[in-house]
Formats: sequence, structure tokens, C-alpha cells
Amino acid sequence: MSIMGRISFSCLFPASWHFSLSSQVLPRLLIPSIRQLLFISLVVCLIGLLYLLLVAGKGHVSWITKENHFHRHLARVTDIDATDTTNPNLNYGLVVDCGSSGSRVFVYCWPRHNGNPHELLDIRQMRDQNRKPVVMKIKPGISELAKTPEKASDYIYPLLSFAAQHIPKHKHQETPLYVLCTAGMRILPENQQEALLEDLRTDIPVHFNFLFSDSHVEVISGKQEGVYAWIGINFVLGRFDHVHNDGEAVVEVHVPGGDQQEMLLRKRTTGVLDMGGVSTQIAYEVPKTVSFASPQQEEIAKNLLAEFNLGCDVHRTEHVYRVYVSTFLGYGGNAARQRYEENLIRNTAARNRLLDQHIGETVESPLLDPCLPTDLQDEIGPPTQHLYLRGTGDFDQCRQILQPFLNHTNDTQTSLNGVYQPAIDYSNSQFYGFSEFYYCMEDVLRMGGDYNASKYAKAAKSYCATQWKILRERFESGLYASHADLHRLKYQCFKSAWMYEVLHTGFSFPTNYKNLKTALLVYDKEVQWTLGAILYRTRFLPLRDIQQESLKGAHSHWRHSFSFVNNHYLFLACFFIVLLSIILYLRRLRRIHRRTAQRCTPSSVPWLEEGLGSPTILINL
Repeated sequence: MSIMGRISFSCLFPASWHFSLSSQVLPRLLIPSIRQLLFISLVVCLIGLLYLLLVAGKGHVSWITKENHFHRHLARVTDIDATDTTNPNLNYGLVVDCGSSGSRVFVYCWPRHNGNPHELLDIRQMRDQNRKPVVMKIKPGISELAKTPEKASDYIYPLLSFAAQHIPKHKHQETPLYVLCTAGMRILPENQQEALLEDLRTDIPVHFNFLFSDSHVEVISGKQEGVYAWIGINFVLGRFDHVHNDGEAVVEVHVPGGDQQEMLLRKRTTGVLDMGGVSTQIAYEVPKTVSFASPQQEEIAKNLLAEFNLGCDVHRTEHVYRVYVSTFLGYGGNAARQRYEENLIRNTAARNRLLDQHIGETVESPLLDPCLPTDLQDEIGPPTQHLYLRGTGDFDQCRQILQPFLNHTNDTQTSLNGVYQPAIDYSNSQFYGFSEFYYCMEDVLRMGGDYNASKYAKAAKSYCATQWKILRERFESGLYASHADLHRLKYQCFKSAWMYEVLHTGFSFPTNYKNLKTALLVYDKEVQWTLGAILYRTRFLPLRDIQQESLKGAHSHWRHSFSFVNNHYLFLACFFIVLLSIILYLRRLRRIHRRTAQRCTPSSVPWLEEGLGSPTILINL
């Protein structure tokens, strides 16, 4: 570049470019004024800011959201892989379920918490090298040791030894252990319960180095067990992940203990219906504040409503839930049939004495039972009160006969046995039906999955009306589920009617309700209440990781963010550096041009441009 002559620019890449401008043209084209420079800089900054907000910001947020959603979904799909016990960031936990018929130990694991207080631990069942869940069961139940409580620790030793072999030894001291006892222990006197628990509290720390304290072993209530089951199912379904996509159902929630005017919008959780052989249970979230018809009802409701925070920070309300849980003993499928048969025996005996009849006393004069398939012959009762039955297969009549066994009252907000039940928003709710709800629909009727009341009633009516001989032929031909047996065939008609009445009369579900799914497994896995138990009881563990994350300071946060959008920020940084360099260079040229102009007179400029010799100047002395 020649300052006194012409200014030339050259570039060798990507091609050889060359052009030049005279110093007279340069001031007008390439040396703008200060105001022009400021205006250009402002426009460029605004363009860059818009780019950052509209392109980089949008891409950043959507990319992170999609990635997190993908990984959460992927985690639930791929957790059938064997657990990598060499991973130093993997944590473990144990829950021993001491039930009535036996005890089982479940081993869970989860990666280090990501430090985000909005998210829960990602707890999964541990799997061995063969990808089998790490679970062990022993029999009988611990309640059988009521008279020899000193043997409780010996009883549970094989379970804990089994679990200890699967967890890395250096992780034992930080692995929480919970021993939770259920129905079998509840029926024992309190002094026998305490003797068994005390032996466990004393001896377990002697033999094992797990994270264990006196509060980690207890007899839990039916309400606690129901809450844990509700937590476990909703966790597996991803309902506690509050990052929801378009199309996912949401619900407005009045957070318990918060401002009643404040509404929280989050994913809709699913309710749980579970009918076993002895009891029936219902659990669902009550999103809005409930009102009570009387002080007595309010007192009863306190024992049925559970309010809890699943999050690690008590000051955050996004994981606060209000759940209704109620268990109905004697309302399971087998227990209901037993009550029904006892009623038949009692009423028939009274009627026979009153009318001097002998109905049901011989095979030739059986009692007609509409709850048995057509022409099925059955015998019930003890030897002294033997009663012979013959089925008539009338589904509708069976339903009517069973209604009094529900003990349902006409009071508002009540369900089975007149127990309080807060209102359900049937237009915006979802329920999963397990155990007998699934077996009744699938084992014989082969329609498990989405529940449709009219289709179900039609199929059940057809089954009941079919002659027993034909049903036996179908069974022997393998037309029913592989685990269906003759006991299922005999009492399918009764249980179909019982399930229908419990759902629609007892729990008051409308017959056009379309959002009930019956299932045996969730995501091909049996979901135990123990999963909800460990999720709830370890909810404060993420605080340790969150505090460690906060200690890293803002620099760590900047590095984490930069890893997602470094391309956008790097481009903008380079752009502004180049722009600033050009502006500084142009200002330098402007100063050089002004200096040159001041040194030269107007007449000397053509002389310089034409390259002529210096003119002769006459000096008179």
C-alpha cells in the first residue's frame, strides 16, 4: 500500500484479487465519519443480537429439550442391560419387602444426580450379568417368627448376603438399606412386632456395613404401601418429569400448603386400581383442594389423604402431591366369592327351615347360581353345611345380587363400604388397573388393555351364558391364556360381575369412561411398591450432588452452556472481532489522510499526482 499515492488491496485466497483506490476517492468511500461508524456498529450489533435470540437461543432450548426427553425415554427402554458395577458414579440401594407369605430383597441403582433440583433420581432395578433383576425371595413370612424373635436376623441374613455379593464392597457403607414389613406383620400384636424389629436393628449392623439406622426398619401401613405403589407406577410412566411435549395431558394443581390462588400446571398423573385375592385398593392424585360435608368426614379424610414432597428441596412445590389411598379388606376377588358363598349357605339354610325345603342339599335339587357358567355344578361349604350349586350364567342378575355386598351408600363422596372418596375428574384423568382387573379381562375374555364397559359387559354376558361343557372344550383346545386354569374358568363369571360392580357402583366410574388401561406389567416390567419406597426415602440424597454442583460456581455453568452453543457464540465473537478491526483500521486511515492534507497545499496535490518535478520558486533578496 502506498500512502502518498494509491492505496492497493490484495488477497491471495480463495483467488488472487487486486484493486486500488486513489486517496481522493478513499475519504468518501472507506473513511466514514464517527457518526456513520457508530450507526453501522449499532446496526450490526442489533443484527447479531437478533441472530442470537432467534437462531442460537431457539436451537439451544429445543435441542436440550429434545436431548433430555430422548435420554429419559432411552433410559426406560434400555434398562434391561446388565448393570455396570465398575462405574464409580453409580449408587445403590436395598429394600427388603417382608410380606405375609415371604420376604424379597430388591437391589436398585441410579447414576449420580445431575445437580438440577427440578429432577428426581433416575432409579432403576439392578440387573446381573445375565440381565436378570437382582431379586431374591425366601419363605415363609417373617411374621412366622413371632414367638422366636431372636431368629429374625438369621432369617433375613441370606437376603442381605445375596445383595451384598452384587454391590461393590467399597460402595456398601454408602448404600441405604430399608427393611419394610407389610400385611403379615400388621396383624401381630405390637409387642411381637417390636421384638422382631429390635432384633433386626441390633444384628444387621454387626454383619453388614450398609447405610442403616433404626428408622430404616419398620412396619408400614396400608396407606404407606398404597402411596409407594402410586409413586412407583407414575415414576416408571415418566409422570414426574415435568418437561412435557405438545399433546401430553396436563392438570391444574392447587399445591398443598401453598397459596390457594396459585395454580401449578404439570403432567397428569395416573391413578391405580388394584384388586387382589383378599383386598381392593384405589390410589389417585387429588389435584385441587377438597371440601368436606362434615367435621367427621374431614377427620376420616385425614387418614386417607397423603401429602408429600418427592423433591429434595422442601421450598420447591413442583413435586408436592396430594394422593388419596384407600384399601378395602374383604373386597378382593376370592374374598368376595367367599363372602358370597357364606351368604348363600346361610340364606338357603334359613329358607329351607322356614319353608321346609331341601334345596341345595343334594345333586338332584341344586341351588341355582346365576354367577356360575350355565350348567356348571359346584359344591361349597363345610361337610356339615354342604351346598350343591348349578350355574344359570346370568351376568346381569349376578350383578344385581352382588350390589349389596359393596355396602355402598347414597352419601356423596363415598365409595365401597361407605368410605370417603374425593371427587374424580373423569374428563381429565387416567387409571391403570392391575391384578384382578387385568385377569378378568385377559385370561378368558382376551380383551386386556384399554377398558370399554359395554364391550366388556357383552363379552362377560356371553361367557356366563355359554354351557360349561363348551367352555371346557375351549380350555382344552388352548383358546384361553396359558396361565388360566379350571378355577379361573369356574369363577370368571362371578369375578367379571364383581369387577364391573366395584368399578362402576363402588368407585362410581361412569360406564362411558374411556381412560382405564388394564395391565399386568408396565413397560414389560412388574412394578413393585418397593420402587416407590426407595424413591421417596432417598429423595434428599440429591442435595449432596446439588451442593457439589453449586460449588463449581458460575465458571462450570458457563462451560456447560458453552458446550451446547459454542458454534453460535464462536461465530459471533469472530464476527465482532473482525468488525472492530476494520473500524479501527478505517479510523487509522482517516487520521493519516488528515495529516497528509494538512501538510500539502491545494496546488501541490496535482503536482504530486502528476509526478512532475518541483516548480521553480523565485526569491527576491
